[in-house]
Amino acid sequence: MKNNYSVTGIHTGIIRPGDDIIGAILDAEDTDDMGGLKEGDIIVIAESALATSESRLIRLADISPSDRAKDLGLRYEMDPRVAEVVINESDSVVGGISGFLLCMKNGTLLPNAGVDASNAPPGYLVPLPEDPDRSAVFIREEIRKRKGILTGVIIADSRTHAMRVGCSGVAIGCAGIPSVIDDRGRNDLFGRKLLVTKRAVADNIATAAELVMGEADECVPAAVIRGLGLPMTEQTGIEEIATRDCLFMGTVLNIRKKDEV
Repeated sequence: MKNNYSVTGIHTGIIRPGDDIIGAILDAEDTDDMGGLKEGDIIVIAESALATSESRLIRLADISPSDRAKDLGLRYEMDPRVAEVVINESDSVVGGISGFLLCMKNGTLLPNAGVDASNAPPGYLVPLPEDPDRSAVFIREEIRKRKGILTGVIIADSRTHAMRVGCSGVAIGCAGIPSVIDDRGRNDLFGRKLLVTKRAVADNIATAAELVMGEADECVPAAVIRGLGLPMTEQTGIEEIATRDCLFMGTVLNIRKKDEV
């Protein structure tokens, strides 16, 4: 028997600072068309809409760039005020290209520390939510209180990937489902044991949601994924990897060590 999967975008209109984004999702006509949210649904919410509802907007006119921000702005052809915000939002800046700084933040590499001017009012920037996992847990609990059902919640961002054109989804916050499923020990098609394979479930779901949420003026800041049959758990967070065990970052660090020698 085959499962019936669905990915439905939720139109809410523009989310503004202080808005009840959970209520906006629950009240959306798209949700009504689905028969309302159901037990086992997974709700994916765009980070920019969530950060806006959490009043995380930063007004550029209020930013005074430091000397470092001015230097980075000149080097990478950026507004130094934007560079200042990126510096403040990142754990470290490791490089960049024209218009973007490559940053480390919360254990991952990403452009401009997730700070974005798109889908923000003119003259403003929207950074990532302060604590995406905490937000995911809060949203899940609020849905449980308001609807009496258990769901999974993913906070999603769109990211570029090395040597590829375009963006895909990545989960930056997760609650209620496992973010990664370990397939080690299972057999492949020819009976060989899988030794390293882990499925990035939350990232894959985020990418599926991105297909219906869009990146422009769609006003679809959320999506509901139904029918995956994932267990509803009390798990929270995205499984991370140590820098030394990451193929990409580990390689960069090894190259740097060799250059230092």
